[in-house]
Amino acid sequence: MRTDELHFDLPSELIASTPLAERDASRLLVLRREGGTLTDDVIRSLPSLLPDGALLVVNDTRVIPARLRGVKPSGGKAEFLLVRSKGEDGRRWEALGRASKPMRDGVVIEIAPGLAVRILGRDGMMLDVELLADDPWAAIERHGEMPLPPYMHRAPEESDRERYQTVYADRPGAVAAPTAGLHLTDELFAAMRARGIDRVSVTLHVGPGTFAPVMVDDLDEHPMHSEWYDVPVATAEAVRAAKRDGRPVVAVGTTVVRTLESWALDGERTGETRLLIQPGYSFRVVDALLTNFHLPRSTLLALVMAFGGPERVRAAYAMAVALRYRFFSYGDAMLVL
Repeated sequence: MRTDELHFDLPSELIASTPLAERDASRLLVLRREGGTLTDDVIRSLPSLLPDGALLVVNDTRVIPARLRGVKPSGGKAEFLLVRSKGEDGRRWEALGRASKPMRDGVVIEIAPGLAVRILGRDGMMLDVELLADDPWAAIERHGEMPLPPYMHRAPEESDRERYQTVYADRPGAVAAPTAGLHLTDELFAAMRARGIDRVSVTLHVGPGTFAPVMVDDLDEHPMHSEWYDVPVATAEAVRAAKRDGRPVVAVGTTVVRTLESWALDGERTGETRLLIQPGYSFRVVDALLTNFHLPRSTLLALVMAFGGPERVRAAYAMAVALRYRFFSYGDAMLVL
């Protein structure tokens, strides 16, 4: 796929920098692949839009307050984004770092009383760091900032700790939210259960690569980022049963699509995925997709085009812009059936 096929014009005022007062107050653009019809709806209609007996799959990753700001021994400022933990104790991390001058190996950056970062080494752009704290996870929660996407152009607020998180977030490790799930509430889940729609979880820890624009002309040449995923045994069994019984599998977000399709391709329930889904891909698991509206020239948009069809998705995005939908992480949603 050519990268210029992923371009669309978006007025800056349609980029949502804050969430709506209520999670389920978002609008929902419904695309039916059979016939290509588009319908302007609301997220509260979701239970009635999904087929009875469908299986809903969500990503239960939990966003960590991964941005740490500190001071170097020289007095200069330093900033870190914790990307991936190297152990369950949260002491060693792969991190991105930024400072006025390069940080030397061995230097210790004070973040707050009881928390400091030691530089152990580096691999390309990624730093190997150690958190100096009695309880690293607790220190991150206390002193870290929520890593809001750069296009929001604002500092995180205390409310983002709740709103930039799904209501079912469970397993810490993401540096970006699986945004399609931000719309869902306990009330919506109850309404779905009443229609025989079960819910199961997978985990994919969303990394900073999710925001990386495609910088090459041909998507095949894009160096796809790696993310860790896990499909629990119970989820695998539920998905197999749904496929066997002809019940549709509904993915809540592109991260769920990548997880389920990676498992189907590789046969591994847990591992790293670099799967890049673009038009021409044959989906093996997912039958319907709930997703937000994504950035131009992104692999996320390529995935949605692969699932919904490039021309149909372009028409949907054009309609969303015309109807003044809100875009990106805190924006409105799209349901592809």
